[in-house]
Amino acid sequence: MLTLYRRHKPTCPHFSEGRHYHHCKCRIWVDGVLGGKEIRQSLCLRDWTKANKKVQEWEAEEQIIERVAPATLADAWKSLLADLVARKLSDSTIRKYKLLENQMKAFAEGVGLHSLPEFDLYTLSKFRATWKDGPRTAGKKLERLRAFFRYAHERRWVENNPASLLKAPRVSIRPTMPFTRDEMVKILAACDQFVFEICKSGGLNALRLKALVLLMRYSGMRIGDAVSLSVDRFEGKRLFLYTQKTGTPVYTVLPDFVLKALEVTPRVTPTLYFWSGVGKLESIVRSWQTRIRKLFVLAKVSKGQGNLLSHRFRDTFSVELLLAGVPIERVSILLGHQSVRITEKHYSPWIRSRQEQLEADIQRAWADDPVIASQMAGTKQVQFPKGRVN
Repeated sequence: MLTLYRRHKPTCPHFSEGRHYHHCKCRIWVDGVLGGKEIRQSLCLRDWTKANKKVQEWEAEEQIIERVAPATLADAWKSLLADLVARKLSDSTIRKYKLLENQMKAFAEGVGLHSLPEFDLYTLSKFRATWKDGPRTAGKKLERLRAFFRYAHERRWVENNPASLLKAPRVSIRPTMPFTRDEMVKILAACDQFVFEICKSGGLNALRLKALVLLMRYSGMRIGDAVSLSVDRFEGKRLFLYTQKTGTPVYTVLPDFVLKALEVTPRVTPTLYFWSGVGKLESIVRSWQTRIRKLFVLAKVSKGQGNLLSHRFRDTFSVELLLAGVPIERVSILLGHQSVRITEKHYSPWIRSRQEQLEADIQRAWADDPVIASQMAGTKQVQFPKGRVN
């Protein structure tokens, strides 16, 4: 017969109570006689229900059932990162996963964990408690942690995804901050001054800044996509944005003056407008963000909450479309969002503004309605005799 017990660590508050106490999270061991042989070993488990199930299987077979060696944390991360590279994810995305890998390995080393199945819900909760991030950053990191364990679960390295049971932090949605039309006029005017007041030594990148600003404002592209723009993405006035999962290409149409600005702007290479294609795109984007930050100072325009910077051009593109009556489903396609819910999450206040515009249109239509006019006139004509009380 086999007996389960917890082998308490010296740091466990129940260490003095011995093996009879099993309501903590120390590792579970088993000892006894099985198949005529005496055994005493760790089950590499912390969950009492799973340990019971495992021992029952052994007793039913009258032998220790050897399982495939559990995947190590290092091997699991090596496999995931190779998969991310094979999927052609951006360097910035892979870098964030590597940061989570380093934090997770440091935590595992500190508490003496090596195999992936050892990371149960309790352990992951302790791991998350070590994060020093704000709610928004912690929420994104939790998404990556869930993706890591989902990847492991799909390959049967873990029985379930314990990270899926961790609740996301409460994040207050930052209001979308589109530019007003007056602010856009100031920004474009500041582009003309930028070469002389900020970059007195000249520099072709200063000349390219206005074209980049116009491109982001009237295409809704993220700055990384705008900076890496190449000439082969144009078909006349049409700019290729991306290909949907259905295989359908998505194009947008740029105004003539934006196309003209791109045409007269000196390119970095014969095919690329804003960078040479050498080095990491992330580094080039940071350089352009620095120029845009200086441009905002020159134009005396707020960059918005946090460090949004160039994203406000994308917000302006979206909000102007919504206020013009473009359905949010179509705006979502132009933005490349995976779901219209993402678009609603960020731009719902502006959808309400569009509704207010519709209500104002209805009221103007009522002003010319002859039925309403006659009813209002009849109401004004009804007068009661003085002193009469009904």
